[in-house]
Amino acid sequence: MKHAERPRPRLDKWLWAARFYKTRALAAAEADRGRISVNGQPAKPGRELRLGDRVVLRQGAVERTVLVQALDSVRGPAAAAQALYEETAQSLEARLRLAEQQRLAAGPAGLPPPGRPTKRERRHLAQWQRWSASAEEGS
Repeated sequence: MKHAERPRPRLDKWLWAARFYKTRALAAAEADRGRISVNGQPAKPGRELRLGDRVVLRQGAVERTVLVQALDSVRGPAAAAQALYEETAQSLEARLRLAEQQRLAAGPAGLPPPGRPTKRERRHLAQWQRWSASAEEGS
């Protein structure tokens, strides 16, 4: 009889175990949207991973390229999760460069705060409108 081979983990389980996504559902949704590829091929959530596979995933503006170092489908501590993969040097450099650009980029200036004004802001606006209306009447 043949030796029973240990089942390989699904892509969504591995991404969740490696802590790239908070839930398996998020990992599966990203794969369905085409934001994850394995060895240059678009990957579905149920794809089985092998050691040495090259996984490219996009998280917002960041694109990460990692090599599968270990197979696990159980989420453990962060140290164990980091042992599941190795990020390529080019990916790490690009991610650090993007983080530096975002840090140095000027933030939006002069934009009004989002949402409805607070009670204090409404009073201030009403007072300003009364003042500006009385200044126009006097001229």
